Amino acid sequence: MAELGIERLNLRFGGLTVLDNVSFAVKQGELFALIGPNGAGKTSVLNCISGIYCGSGRIRFRERDIAGLAPHEIAVLDNLLTGRHTRIQTNALAEMLFLPSVRRAEIMHRESAERIIDVVELERYRHATVGDLPFGMQKLVGFARALALEPSIMLLDEPSAGLNREEREDLARFILRLKHQLGMTMIWIEHDMQMIADLADRIHVLDYGRTIAEGTPDAVLTNPDVLSAYLGTADATAARTPSGA
Repeated sequence: MAELGIERLNLRFGGLTVLDNVSFAVKQGELFALIGPNGAGKTSVLNCISGIYCGSGRIRFRERDIAGLAPHEIAVLDNLLTGRHTRIQTNALAEMLFLPSVRRAEIMHRESAERIIDVVELERYRHATVGDLPFGMQKLVGFARALALEPSIMLLDEPSAGLNREEREDLARFILRLKHQLGMTMIWIEHDMQMIADLADRIHVLDYGRTIAEGTPDAVLTNPDVLSAYLGTADATAARTPSGA
């Protein structure tokens, strides 16, 4: 059974077709990469899944149809502790009086936040002001913030953008940790093809809103249609031709 299934997803803005009959299924625990040239419709797919955009077609999460639901009905994120607020079951009066049940709940949620800090190796920044952190560290805090909700599936939209090489390597390690230690299902938009080749289980490729390929990294990243979409027909032919041929 697919963790997330998309069937014939279409999205139009006026006369512009953004997504044209896009379909795919993501397995539980899979790292599923969504790639394509700029303007291919990748982020639009994530926006339809998260409820920001409303297209036509079916979006099923664990066999529940979530197409058309508002974003707040699908997911809520804020910061490491407020990201836990959907898990908090105490009431306002108990919190005001700081009853033992509230203290126990706060300890539990702080312990959960500490575990997330350990996962993404932010221990030395535990008490730092986020706005004072380097850009790469701020992105990792955002990554951790998403984990605080204990999501069943994560939508990652170019998490490596703006990171230097060392930060990208750290991010790759954290993504693999989520996959192998937590069994996290992830849909991942990324322009770093080396990261995609190294980490993804499967790749789905869009071009002008339409699917042009899907499969393993080895199969997709050597697909002539994919090379043509990224490099242009002439350059793609040259890239596939051995030197001296």
